[in-house]
Amino acid sequence: MSEDGKILSNRKTDHIDLAFDSQVLNGDERFNYEPLTAFNLSEPLEPVSFAGLQMSAPWWVSSMTGGAEKAGGINEKLAKACAKYGLGMGLGSCRPVLENTEFGSDFLVRKWIGNQPLFANLGIAQLEEIVEINAWSKLKDMIARLEANGLIIHINPLQEWMQPEGDEIRFNPLDTIKRTIDALDCSIIVKEVGQGFGPESLRALMKLPLAALDYGSLGGTNFSKLEFTRRGSSQMPGYEEVTRLGHTAHEMTAIVNRLKDELGSECLCENSIVSGGIRNFLDGYYHVTKSKMPAIYAQASPFLKYALQGEESLHTFIESQLAGYKMANRTLKIKQ
Repeated sequence: MSEDGKILSNRKTDHIDLAFDSQVLNGDERFNYEPLTAFNLSEPLEPVSFAGLQMSAPWWVSSMTGGAEKAGGINEKLAKACAKYGLGMGLGSCRPVLENTEFGSDFLVRKWIGNQPLFANLGIAQLEEIVEINAWSKLKDMIARLEANGLIIHINPLQEWMQPEGDEIRFNPLDTIKRTIDALDCSIIVKEVGQGFGPESLRALMKLPLAALDYGSLGGTNFSKLEFTRRGSSQMPGYEEVTRLGHTAHEMTAIVNRLKDELGSECLCENSIVSGGIRNFLDGYYHVTKSKMPAIYAQASPFLKYALQGEESLHTFIESQLAGYKMANRTLKIKQ
């Protein structure tokens, strides 16, 4: 038997052996599947414009880590992967860079990420301090040293409240964000860290000239739950319920779409980054397609998981997800 014949025979044997274990009883109700459009699946996706820069796919590496022993190597792997596959990346909290601590070098990844979008990141509590002492030059210097395309401001009141070392947020975050926009000449993203945003907060953010709002919704890595876990239930009895507060990505996309229609020309925010509970390329495709705002999707923990396993595992993960997104883009339509 020829080699091709052996391959065909083995495949047919597999089909017989696996047929009874390959029945799917529950379908994905979000999509219409259109097999007649499933051609040229190997062709690249159309480039995505984000904050004045181009990405090869609408996929973002969410802010994760820095300022710890393993962080520098993780950020290097992620940045190199973004350069190879044309993705964008948000750094973890860059407070070590702002304060010139020993871990500041963890964040110096421009040499690895090339021309792909790279955003610095600071918490609202740190920005309050900058506003109070008028230390804008210090912030601008941090962004310049990182060679970042802009700044992510993370809003994390529940995390700060539940963290033993947490900072108190003393002023209205919206005022701090507006003052930062006025002071900086760069793109700004505002994100949550696991609870998402409700309708009043989304309305306020969408009326600002932001590069993007980043959901950070309920369902992904939840930093208030992380702090609860660090401290343990004996120190915070009953507080586990607090970690369940917030809004899912599904809920937030519906709110953003409604507000986009209501606000019309008052909507100055350019993009949304759908993050929090995004399990795979199907979730990402669904929200990117469903959103009435230009949107990309983001993940954190899967990138971290595979980066910890090594560069080969990380690249295999990225390639499989990008191939899946291409398939979805060619064959799936959102049910109305």
